[in-house]
This record gives sequence, structure tokens and C-alpha cells, in this order.
Amino acid sequence: MSRYFIHLAYRGEPFHGWQSQPNAVSVQSTIEEALSTIMRMPIKIVGAGRTDAGVNAHSMVAHFDVENGIANPDGIVRGLNSLVGRDIAIYSIKQVPDDAHARFDATSRTYHYYAHSQKSPFDYPLSWQAPATLDYDKMNEAAKILLTTSDFTSFAKLHADNKTNICRVTEARWEPLGEGRWVFVITADRFLRNMVRAVVGTLVEVGRGKITVEEFKEIIDAKDRCSAGTSMPGHALFLWNVTYPYYNSSES
Repeated sequence: MSRYFIHLAYRGEPFHGWQSQPNAVSVQSTIEEALSTIMRMPIKIVGAGRTDAGVNAHSMVAHFDVENGIANPDGIVRGLNSLVGRDIAIYSIKQVPDDAHARFDATSRTYHYYAHSQKSPFDYPLSWQAPATLDYDKMNEAAKILLTTSDFTSFAKLHADNKTNICRVTEARWEPLGEGRWVFVITADRFLRNMVRAVVGTLVEVGRGKITVEEFKEIIDAKDRCSAGTSMPGHALFLWNVTYPYYNSSES
């Protein structure tokens, strides 16, 4: 068996998340069906993460195994793009060591959350319409606390099967994009289910003036999901990048 990494992107709105599930169309099942058709054998893929329904991926990596290798990876890419539909783009397929793992070998993941303050018929499908009065300076002050936080229980999905809620966040900030548009950038070694949307939702409470920066820290310290803000809509969230010690998806 030979192992390959597949680099891809997708718009989340048409799918019930990344992971295959009964009686629902997912990104994973769509790609597996296309790969199996082209390779003429059952193919299963393992993704770097499991985005929820409606969440997008600017850069996702997955791995799969095939017998006897692939003679023409570029041809497989072209074939996949003809089968997976307009909401998924396959960028490349590259052979990696047989023990490489798209999920467990990832050293960091970056997410972007987009917001805009002026109503736009073009922004809304992939960005959240935010109140014009949000205090981004206060939100950035609160976001700095995430860099010194290790236990993210307060932002974890309730009743999830996490073995640990410990994550190491290395960047977390709101950046202006001009014309009333902003993006929240957060990078960590791992993320919990629903974590980014819960973090953003709680930061928005700071930006609205409903909680203080000090209260934001108290919410983290409480280790209680019920203390944090509501989860933000998934349509504005993007898995932006996944890094590996031996593979660079940006070169695909």
C-alpha cells in the first residue's frame, strides 16, 4: 500500500460537515465516492480535522492508501475535480511516507472567522454581519488571554468525547481588512469541537460591552461551557491552514 496526501478546499454550506454519516452528504463521503470511482476500488480518506456543518475549508489535508501507487497524480486530480462538484476543489495529490498521518502528524491548525459591519449582498454567504459598534480593541485585549490559557473546557462542546481539553494557542487576534471588514485569526496545536465559534462568540460579548476583559478571563477559569457566550454561525468560519513537519500544502 502507498499513502498519499490530498490537498483540497471546500465551501461548507451544502454539506453536513466533513465527516461521513448515514443519510447525509458530507465532504468526506463525496470525495471518497469520487476517488473510489476513479481508482476502481473502495477508498477511505482521513482528514486533518472534522469541520462542522456549514464550516468552510480554505486548506484541508487528508490521507488515503492505494495498492500499487498512483502513476499520474495530476490526472487523478483532474478526474476528481470533474466529479466532486463546484463546492469542492482538489489542489494536489502527493505521495508521503507510509506512516504519515493527516490528523495526528499536524503540528498546527489555523482558523479564520470573518465579520463585516456594513450590509452586503456579497459578504454574507461567507462572513458574519457584525454590529458597527463592536470594540475590536477590547476584543483583542481579551484575545491575548487565550495565549496564556491551556484548559479550554469553557469553549468545548458539551458532552463531547474529548480525552483532554488542553490546547496550546499561539496566535489569536482580530485584524482589520478595510471597509468595515475584520477577520479573527487563531492558531493552535489542536482545537476542540465548536471551540473557535464559542471563543468568537464570547469575544463578541466583550466587543458589545456585555462582559469585561476581566470577566472573559473568569469565564475561562470557570471551565464551564455554560459560562461562555453562544456559538457563532458556521458560515463565516474557515479552516485556513494545517502545517506538518514534512509536508507544505502551500506548495501544492
